[in-house]
Amino acid sequence: MAFHLPFTDNLALVQSISPTPIPNPYWVGFSASVANLLGIPTTDNLPINPDYLNLLAGNQSHIGDQSYKTYATAYSGHQFGSWAGQLGDGRAIYLGDIHGQEVQLKGAGQTAYSRMGDGRAVLRSSIREFLCSEAMHFLGVPTSRALAVVGSDMLVMRESPETTAVCTRVAPSFLRIGHIEHYGHNQMWHELSLTLDYLIEHHYPECHHSPTPYLALLDQISLKTARMVAKWQSLGFCHGVLNTDNTSLLGLTLDYGPFGFLDQFQVDHICNHSDHGGRYSYHRQPEILHWNIYCLASAMLQPLQQELKRVRGIDGDEAIEYIKNTLNNYNKEYVKTWQTLFRKKLGLSTESEQDITLLEELLQTLHREKVDFTLFFRNLSEGLGVPTSMNSWYDTYKERLDIDKQSTDRRLESMQAVNPKYVLRNHLAQHAIELAQKKDFSEVSRLLKILEDPFTNQAVPESYALGPPPELAAISISCSS
Repeated sequence: MAFHLPFTDNLALVQSISPTPIPNPYWVGFSASVANLLGIPTTDNLPINPDYLNLLAGNQSHIGDQSYKTYATAYSGHQFGSWAGQLGDGRAIYLGDIHGQEVQLKGAGQTAYSRMGDGRAVLRSSIREFLCSEAMHFLGVPTSRALAVVGSDMLVMRESPETTAVCTRVAPSFLRIGHIEHYGHNQMWHELSLTLDYLIEHHYPECHHSPTPYLALLDQISLKTARMVAKWQSLGFCHGVLNTDNTSLLGLTLDYGPFGFLDQFQVDHICNHSDHGGRYSYHRQPEILHWNIYCLASAMLQPLQQELKRVRGIDGDEAIEYIKNTLNNYNKEYVKTWQTLFRKKLGLSTESEQDITLLEELLQTLHREKVDFTLFFRNLSEGLGVPTSMNSWYDTYKERLDIDKQSTDRRLESMQAVNPKYVLRNHLAQHAIELAQKKDFSEVSRLLKILEDPFTNQAVPESYALGPPPELAAISISCSS
């Protein structure tokens, strides 16, 4: 049973609501891997029970004699650095828990938190979220996952009319910083404590052993978030909208909107054309998530101060300094994880004082020469060398390999295990979307299969591993979904 259900008598927090049906639903994409996680029997990569189509379309709330109590939750948050007030599940409706996973239908209709929105998601954004959720999982990134996309010919208006879809999202929990901010901002101390206790009981049991469990919880969320964003940076992944209401309390990648994997490396790349100031550009992602963790600490301040006064005998400014010192662990964890990941990408099995300079010079050179990020590291891991413009850096790198004293075969094998050949590039997703808009879903299935094995050379055209052709290099992605 999901933690939210005890709050269903408080309409300021949770709304019990049924999804709004869509006409004539059809399968667009389905993940047998996620179905297996949820214990859903499949055949030919679709559920054996045909009723799942209507369940995941939002057209019914039961499978056989199993009924689901569907609901949506309130949260608040900071958007682009400014307090936005109450937000909430404006188009996501919970089915509840299946095999220990929370399941949401994104695009299943209006809720009490939809504000002026229609509660729908469009086919375009649903396919992108479906494919990237699974791609990130198989790249080893902590993430929500996606079971399915169900489409319909029903039209909704965005910049132009688009067909609607429902994406089924799956995670151990969809709790986000915005939930804690909502309770803290509105001084809902009872609900805040219940939620923090739930997190410790179900997701951070190690915090039970700390004399200050809430502070330990804040620290663990911070560390998980630091590891997650370090993984993003190592893969050249840009999220695009790192608002606090899009930031998981479990250190998961949530809410795939205007994301993008870097093609030509630019350290200040902005993947969201609505981000005019570059707040969520590639190089700022670690800093912004640290800022979001500070927002979490601020929302938790009352119970944190009470705990520190009771256990440590400190309060006021001293308690705040204590909390700040805990938050400094984020930067230490991020730097440590980032360095470890990039050493692995370069096949370095030992540490050397010169590594930081080597890594910094590499990123500066990739930026200056606008080198394809994924392709560079993959070619390096296959022993294919580097562009001639990078020969100076490459000579230094080879000298560093001599210090490492690892066999070439072993090094290349280890590098290929961490440097993917295939990522969800925007032009690949766009091609699948354009075919799907013509009712051809074969490319969605094909891309999913490729992305489920991103580190292995596959019997597919080499174009799936390459950057976009020049005419597709500037695909622009917005928040519209």
